[in-house]
Amino acid sequence: MAFEFFDTALKDKQEAGYLRRRHIVEYEKDGVICVNGEHYLNFASNDYLGMRQHPGVLQSWVEGLAQFGGGSGASPLVTGYTQAHSALEGYLEENLQREAVLLFNSGFAANQAICQALFSNGGNAVADKYMHASFIDGVLASNASFKRFRHNDTAHLQTLLDSSEGDTLVASEGVFSMDGDSAPVDVLVKQCADKGAWLMLDDAHGFGVLGENGFGTAELYQLSQQDVPVLMGTFGKAVGTAGAFVAGSQAFIDYLVNTARHYIYSTAMPASQAIATLYSLTVIAGGEERGRLAENISHFRTVAAKQGLTLTESQSAIQPVICGDPHKALALSDALKQRGIWVPAIRYPTVPKGSDRLRITLSASHSTKDIDVLVDALMLAMESV
Repeated sequence: MAFEFFDTALKDKQEAGYLRRRHIVEYEKDGVICVNGEHYLNFASNDYLGMRQHPGVLQSWVEGLAQFGGGSGASPLVTGYTQAHSALEGYLEENLQREAVLLFNSGFAANQAICQALFSNGGNAVADKYMHASFIDGVLASNASFKRFRHNDTAHLQTLLDSSEGDTLVASEGVFSMDGDSAPVDVLVKQCADKGAWLMLDDAHGFGVLGENGFGTAELYQLSQQDVPVLMGTFGKAVGTAGAFVAGSQAFIDYLVNTARHYIYSTAMPASQAIATLYSLTVIAGGEERGRLAENISHFRTVAAKQGLTLTESQSAIQPVICGDPHKALALSDALKQRGIWVPAIRYPTVPKGSDRLRITLSASHSTKDIDVLVDALMLAMESV
């Protein structure tokens, strides 16, 4: 029979502790999820600001449905591009101080499109070791010469840049999705400027949280279009909706419109989604939710330190607890479930072998009591495993 390797591959993953399974969430409300009839405090969501349940976001989505219908009905280059999409792009252009913005259905699609466009004629891609899989896969499928530098190691990056000739893109993340730490953007900007290379930031986990108005790493460090010619951000995390954007020069965006197959041959995001996203961004700019998140991060780290819990240096909503073994990570996750806490075990290949972990994510929707319960449950789980 064809493709008989499936069963063997799945068995191997099971034995190594790497088999993945989905869980059906029956409903969610106020940071609590229900799975198989059991209720858990949810410390696994990327909804960092609790915007998915914001009444104004929900109402905006409903109003968009009434005006534009359930879906966009076509590619953006046919009839799928509406005034709602244009308004969202314009708002981002103004506040990110970019010439142009292009919307995508996901960050994965956006990163793939960037790689396809920039490396159609070859070139060099130099990425942080922990760069997201969507970019890695995009580069590997392109005509680029691809190298990776050790995580946040700018000296190693410089060595790779010194040996690169021709068009070069350096890629990093604003906030890294699994470790929660940040890129040394000031150094990266200078290195790229000195080399004449372009810098790309995937700001999926910084956008909506960082900066004076929540516009991410670019706003926090006041990075111009010249500093970061390729800026990608997503709406499915702190913004609480879905989709993504790429921001850059007018020429770059026009080139994407004309060459990016992920844009040309995909049905556009629903206009109602664009309306809800724009509303969410205006609320986020007010700062209330971001303030609560910052307080929750500080509270978690303070309480965890008092309990003797070993944490990384992350100052973001992503707070990993490193286990170093996939079976132990799974056991700790199960022990937390028994105590009413939902925190997933993150294992290879999502993270390097030997760095298996619990990935705790904090949200503005959590209360200090929720966080206290989490830390107590963590300590008890560690004693039981």
